[in-house]
Amino acid sequence: MKMNNLKVIGLSCISFAMVLSGCSTTKTAEPAAATTAPAASTAAATKAPEPAKSGEKITINFWNPFSGNDGPFMKKIVDNYNKSQDKFNVKMTIQPNGDYYKLLDTAIATKKGVPDVAIMHLDQTPTYIAKDLLQPLDEVAKSAGVDKSNFPAATVDYATKDGKWYSIPLDIHPLVMYYNKDLFAAAGITAPPTNRQEFVDAAKKLTDPSKGIWGAAMPTFWIQNFLFPTVLFQNGGSFLDEKGNIAYNSPAGVEAVTFMRSLTTMKVSPPTVAADGDFNLFQQGKSAMHFNGPWAKDAFDKAKVNYGVAQVPQLGTVKQAVFAGSHNFVIPKSTTDAAVLAGVGDFLKYVSNNSIDWAESGQAVASKVVRDSAAFKAMTQQQTEVAKEFDYVQFAPKVLNWGPISDSIWSELANALQGKKDPKAALDDAAAKSTIAMNKK
Repeated sequence: MKMNNLKVIGLSCISFAMVLSGCSTTKTAEPAAATTAPAASTAAATKAPEPAKSGEKITINFWNPFSGNDGPFMKKIVDNYNKSQDKFNVKMTIQPNGDYYKLLDTAIATKKGVPDVAIMHLDQTPTYIAKDLLQPLDEVAKSAGVDKSNFPAATVDYATKDGKWYSIPLDIHPLVMYYNKDLFAAAGITAPPTNRQEFVDAAKKLTDPSKGIWGAAMPTFWIQNFLFPTVLFQNGGSFLDEKGNIAYNSPAGVEAVTFMRSLTTMKVSPPTVAADGDFNLFQQGKSAMHFNGPWAKDAFDKAKVNYGVAQVPQLGTVKQAVFAGSHNFVIPKSTTDAAVLAGVGDFLKYVSNNSIDWAESGQAVASKVVRDSAAFKAMTQQQTEVAKEFDYVQFAPKVLNWGPISDSIWSELANALQGKKDPKAALDDAAAKSTIAMNKK
């Protein structure tokens, strides 16, 4: 893709007016503030660690934004790693998801408490790479025995600039479809839909006004950040054209919005859905099909919903595709101590071979070694279905500051989905704002 008119760095969980994946501080989403570029913030940075004393384990400071239900799963990995060897001690700090990048930026700007290794959403890496704040991982990975071939090529390619590899993926978290098994059985539907026609037919059969049950509550706000691009891509569309100009207001984008809005006129979805309304209806057994990310699993388990998980049907008209995010490990450029770098590499090698505990959170891990294991293949409820989408996953454009560029999409999309604005007019207005944001210095 040519990016002549973009501030491109090299070229898919954010910020995309979201942050992609299971770092949720709420039950349904993982929204997080995106920074346009690392800069100072009023948020307090973590106090700088004390150097290790002679004979003590070398401390590796690790930051992540897993402040939701996924935090304990990462803690288990860290605890098990610390028990597995006696040379390094990984000290995990969970920063609030919504403030994560502000805190990281503050630490970097003030040079106080900068983590030795951190989790970063894949679509954040271009900006941090361009600001020269991350170091290539090639040597650390090679020394530790972490091989690129163990991870999906799409994530490796996205995180590579000028032949240098900057982030090691932990997972890929695409949009998935949850469905209520009890409602499906009552309607005589034996399998989840795989295409648009099957989806519409199923939604009509599943809708029961007398019981207040909807076939599929079409989200108006959150998770549209995953659903709209999915249908856009399935229609053969893209966010940017070959010259790097905004292109989501194309016929492919308009058709995607028109279709989603049509579910309300078909009366298989409520006419308006409040924020989190689609999630609440599914959790209450009042909606039969629901789009969300793998991180929703824990909430549905706790609510004792009898649900199944399926790949997103091909709701578009051209091809199968799904939008996704990805959690990745990065090493700030300020991590220079050779012993610490060796510890980071050793930890990342351990995670690449032992991330089955992360899969327990509902995620499909990036490591092929783990995905090929008997333990992962036995996870038939969700994880293996999520992994099937890796073959056609697509990410956000690999450009600087995609978050601010894309911000205007979501409010205008809500206007169209609520029937307040024509789909074409809404996307044109959003595209005009995105173009202005893109051209800002």
